[in-house]
Amino acid sequence: MRISPARRLVGATSVAAVAVLALAAPASAHVTVQPGSAQQGGYTAVDFRVPNESDTASTVKLEVNLPLDHPMASVRVLPVPGWTAVLEKSKLDKPLNSHGKDITEAVSKITWTAEGGAKIAPGQFQEFKVSLGALPTDTEKVTFKALQTYDNGDVVRWIDEAKEGQPEPAKPAPVLTLTKAPAAAGADHHAAGSADTAKDAAKDGEKTGHAVAKGDDSTARTLGVVGIVVGVIGAALGVLGLRRKSSAS
Repeated sequence: MRISPARRLVGATSVAAVAVLALAAPASAHVTVQPGSAQQGGYTAVDFRVPNESDTASTVKLEVNLPLDHPMASVRVLPVPGWTAVLEKSKLDKPLNSHGKDITEAVSKITWTAEGGAKIAPGQFQEFKVSLGALPTDTEKVTFKALQTYDNGDVVRWIDEAKEGQPEPAKPAPVLTLTKAPAAAGADHHAAGSADTAKDAAKDGEKTGHAVAKGDDSTARTLGVVGIVVGVIGAALGVLGLRRKSSAS
């Protein structure tokens, strides 16, 4: 059965249209923390990036929960025009020692609320910057469960935690990955390397010193022998001269 050129053109056009629609379909955007990693025990500034996923509603509130099982003594927010930030503290089961002081409560929640017409409209995103520290040293990640509220009353709960070996959940919680600081290990390695270099240099110096001493000793011996030979020759010439004078007389 022959397929007419017109049908072929229609078929090709349909395939192309499907491909274009597939590429045009927006990927699911999540509430995330940027950058996604920091060093254990340090201080860092992160952005909670909030995209608006609705085509008809705007985001007007964001709530971020900080884990109390890994509390941080210092939590500060950078003002965002049109948004108010409220920091809530909770009492800790175990005091947190910070710079020699015991901290009995820590920030457990930050809520940003839009005011005066501010919002995250469809097709837009907003970043909320927070300074955190000191980051915990006994875990490899910090999870911040977040709630995103729209002006139509919808609430998206970004609270699901990813599990190893399983697909990413539909509404994953923002996660900050913590890495070990390489400074201490690097310093030890550098110190060890410097010590080894110093030892090698000392050994080379000793070898060089021995070589120079041997060279000087050999030179002195050679000069001594040459002096003796010259002295003997001089004495022989003197005796020969005396004999010639005696013969002439």
